[in-house]
Amino acid sequence: MSQIRRQSIISSVMVYFGFALGFFNTYLFTKEGGFSKEEYGLTGIFIAVANLMFSLANLGMPSYIFKFYPYYNDNLDKRKNDILTWALLVALGGFCFVVIGGIYFKDLIIYKFGKNSPEFVKYYYWIFPFGLGLTLYSILESYAWQLKKSIFTNFLREVQFRAFTTILIVFTFIGLLGEFDLFIKIYSFTYLAIALILLVYLLSKGYIHLTFKVSVVTKKYSKKILTLIKFIYGGTLVYAIAGVFDTILLASVSTNGLIAVAIYSLAQNMASLIQAPQRGIISSSIAALAQAWKDKDHNRIKRIYKQSSINQLIFSVGMFALIWLNFSDGIFTFHLQSGYLDARWVFFFIGLMRIVDMGTGVNSQIIATSTLWKFEFFTGIILLILTLPLNYILTKYYFDIVGPAIANLITFSVYNAIRFWYLQKKFNMQPFTKETLYTIILGITAFYCCYFLFDRYTGFLWLVTRSTCFIAIYASGTLLLKLSSDILPVWNTILKKLGKKRGEVPLP
Repeated sequence: MSQIRRQSIISSVMVYFGFALGFFNTYLFTKEGGFSKEEYGLTGIFIAVANLMFSLANLGMPSYIFKFYPYYNDNLDKRKNDILTWALLVALGGFCFVVIGGIYFKDLIIYKFGKNSPEFVKYYYWIFPFGLGLTLYSILESYAWQLKKSIFTNFLREVQFRAFTTILIVFTFIGLLGEFDLFIKIYSFTYLAIALILLVYLLSKGYIHLTFKVSVVTKKYSKKILTLIKFIYGGTLVYAIAGVFDTILLASVSTNGLIAVAIYSLAQNMASLIQAPQRGIISSSIAALAQAWKDKDHNRIKRIYKQSSINQLIFSVGMFALIWLNFSDGIFTFHLQSGYLDARWVFFFIGLMRIVDMGTGVNSQIIATSTLWKFEFFTGIILLILTLPLNYILTKYYFDIVGPAIANLITFSVYNAIRFWYLQKKFNMQPFTKETLYTIILGITAFYCCYFLFDRYTGFLWLVTRSTCFIAIYASGTLLLKLSSDILPVWNTILKKLGKKRGEVPLP
């Protein structure tokens, strides 16, 4: 666990730095005198549709790499390892079909989005290079994770991508890019830029040796590979559709169109701060889980399951409570455009959904890297069956912008409950301990202590005071209750870096 812990912590720090940069970008997008809500909403649509394009195009290649890389690595010379070659070729072929389908169905897109989101129709074709970049990067990223290069890939995805966006925003503000038209056109190539950086890095380090000769491993496992990608692709595709359907639905159904997407995107971006450790933990644990399944080391898988659950829960509960404490005050203090306060309750339900998803640990990755990965497909189907009608009904007829957030909380809770039950029944694995309950109680207690003390005060100084008080209570409680076995080693490492001996500074 020490290697996973180290990479997870560094990756999480990297992700949080990237999210801080993303938060700065969000501020620039939403502040008074900045971009319009429609323009900010268009970037949200770009991201949602690009993720859908990647999900359609990848044809299960990331899962193919996750599951079979240990077999290729253990049985082939590096120069004869053809796993990345086929993954890239298949994904590029899949993206060609996405482009063809996108052109063929353009009239339908105009019909569905032309009235409420005309800007989406105007820049429709510029989403394709954005989606291609995301597809290429994600395939290379999956391969790099197996090489235990998750720190660098997280830097590119979480920091470098946002840094490019920051540069474009600043250039727009100072007049170098002129109008928004040039901004969005250059923005559409940002994922291609980081994909190129990752490709050059892997080539320079000698990690990539493309070969078009079919290896003995590919021949031996070809039937299993095809069966895997058939089921996993179906499962991940419906999962991805469920994940982006809310944003696309708002652009089509809501009378506010891209304005509704902008408000929803703000809430999503704030909620993404809760999700940061999940990305680091997943990228760091994938290779270890695949190897553990290959070695039939179930005890290691159970340890990863439990630690991923409690570590993610500690972060998610704390971050959710911290943001919820300051959400309204932050909108007014930082002078965001009027109307963005409507994102408050959207964030609330999305945030709860993130806590549920993260608190159940790396259940998806455990199933996907096991021999029972077909279950991924069936749970994805269940998720889609619940998501599509519930999102549509709650958005169109009841809650408008808040509707998708409520729907996602319900559907993802059911989705994770099924996975929890399956791992418990099949492998006698479950992630929860008494520390799970203690973490939730601690978060609620710290929240209400700060809420009753500081709720009537507003302004930047009180934002800092309120946040500092919450962090002090929550962090102290986490250490005193020893909620995670990974926390104390990290704390001792921090003390050591500060030149202290263990025990010299008492735990708070």
